[in-house]
Amino acid sequence: MRTGKSDISGWLVRPVGRAPWAVLLAVLAACAGHAARVTSDGGMDNAIVVRAARTWLAGGSPYDDPHFLYLPSAVLAAVPQAMLPAAVLRWLVPCAVTALLAVGWACALRLHRVPLGSRLAVLGLTGLAAGFAPFGHLVRLGNWTVTAAVALPLALLLASRGRWTAAGAVVGAAVALKPLLAPVVLLFLFAGRWRALATAVALPALASGAAALLMPDPAGFFTRTLPFLLHGDDGFVRLYEASPAAVLPRLGVPEAAAQALAVAAAGAGVLCAYVRWRRADPGPLRLVETGAGLMLAAFLVSRPSYDHYLLVVLPLLLAGLPYAGSAARVAWFWISLVPQVPGLTWPWLESEKRRAFRDAFTLCVLAVTVARQSAGGAADGRTVNDGDDGDDADGDRSRAGSGAEPVPVRGAPF
Repeated sequence: MRTGKSDISGWLVRPVGRAPWAVLLAVLAACAGHAARVTSDGGMDNAIVVRAARTWLAGGSPYDDPHFLYLPSAVLAAVPQAMLPAAVLRWLVPCAVTALLAVGWACALRLHRVPLGSRLAVLGLTGLAAGFAPFGHLVRLGNWTVTAAVALPLALLLASRGRWTAAGAVVGAAVALKPLLAPVVLLFLFAGRWRALATAVALPALASGAAALLMPDPAGFFTRTLPFLLHGDDGFVRLYEASPAAVLPRLGVPEAAAQALAVAAAGAGVLCAYVRWRRADPGPLRLVETGAGLMLAAFLVSRPSYDHYLLVVLPLLLAGLPYAGSAARVAWFWISLVPQVPGLTWPWLESEKRRAFRDAFTLCVLAVTVARQSAGGAADGRTVNDGDDGDDADGDRSRAGSGAEPVPVRGAPF
């Protein structure tokens, strides 16, 4: 590992002392403890899934609740929680969500070859927990978005080590719990990893199909949930949606025009992600920026699209800070995060019902930043001050394009 004194990347990857670790543990404990105190059932969003499982156990249809937006396999996954008393869930869920977010951060660090005992590891997670409002929101809500927040960095870590089929299994398992990572299957398509693609598609399809047969309304997801997702007719939910398709109509833009603009932006994001994949440079940034670009493109057009969805991609991008040319080294990356600083009051946006405008700013600026890096960034997959002494990633071979020889993807020489 080279840690030169003239660049921030060297400082970031050096070992950290005990005091920052103590601060991190205190922040995480406070975050989980506060969530446990202000919620009575493990969080409003987690309660929706648990209630659906209890409804199914009682012989009813989980899809009677229009806010249950999950595949049938999620019902079975929530059954263990449905058997626990509310007093246990009240503490168990916030602690589990906090721990899973920490695991996702650790996977993002290892993907970038950043030591888990480094300053970036400790200070980065502390900053996310204390300085990024959606972190606390996700812990308080207990939303199953956390499964995607840990699955995406884990899947990309496995892919960087050549274990593409395992990466597909991780994505498929996450989709079976919550279909948030569905856009990542395009990454397997770009890479020509057909077995991983088949695994990512077949696993949730089989799990949900089998679970649907146990439901009183086997087609409930398609007859009730899917129309709700496509039309977004819930006025309460719409107040908190961050996608341009939801925010622009609140500013007077015709809904059809807003939807068309969101679709066009999402299409441009997917195209930029494909261009990024075709630029087969060494290092982990190729996987990270392609995966993050696909997810951000989906968030631009998906209904609903909430602030805590950003935790699926932000840790991945932040962990790339030691790398020259990474999105985290662009000023606009940090500008996009300013509206998410807890306690910062914005004129005319003080109301919680107007928070979606701040979230939309963060989402759109972050998506444009990653797209610009993908389309024309100068990332070389190395830290500014490192040399050419990096090792090849374990068995990873990535295609540079049609008819081209596979190019070995190397990890950062930390």
